[in-house]
Amino acid sequence: MRYTGPKNRIARREGTDLGLKTPGSKSHTRLLNKLNVLPGQHGVRTRRKISERGLQLREKQKLRFIFGLSEKQLKNYFKKAVIKKGNTALYLSQFLESRLDNIVYRLGLAPTRASARQLVTHGHIAINDGKMNIPSYQVKTGNKISFLKEKTAKIPYIEKVLTNKDALIPGWLEKKAIAGKLISAPTADEILKQCNLRLIIEYYSR
Repeated sequence: MRYTGPKNRIARREGTDLGLKTPGSKSHTRLLNKLNVLPGQHGVRTRRKISERGLQLREKQKLRFIFGLSEKQLKNYFKKAVIKKGNTALYLSQFLESRLDNIVYRLGLAPTRASARQLVTHGHIAINDGKMNIPSYQVKTGNKISFLKEKTAKIPYIEKVLTNKDALIPGWLEKKAIAGKLISAPTADEILKQCNLRLIIEYYSR
């Protein structure tokens, strides 16, 4: 099952900002102030040393929470990646980064992946001007991603994120106005900034 509990709690559990809260919001500010404090009544205590298997588990959980996946979904992506010849970590990254909800988020059309997933499931997103409401849809190179209707850009929280001129767009994406395009295969660069993919591959390979 996909985790639906308090988002700040899991970010504090992992000890890092997982991008689950809208940047600049009060909730995000509270998270940053308590990021190094474990959740629960004993959260003020120091973190215990964990085993190699424990480290692998934590990295796997971190990746799950970042992309908002269930355990079954992430494991299926790993199975698809491992049967391909070459770099398993790169293929896993490409499957995750090519998800439609992630592309919408990476393009800066939504403040979080959760809000991007909501936009997709509610029918606000189009692929090559055709409606697409499947968050896990694998966007292909050359596909254009945009809002199905222009009025979606007027939704307050969407309008606010669209005015953010500091948003960093990955090199494998191209954005023009309120639309974007996947111009090349995604890399693992963005994921590697937050997760150790080697540990995740080792976790599933045992």
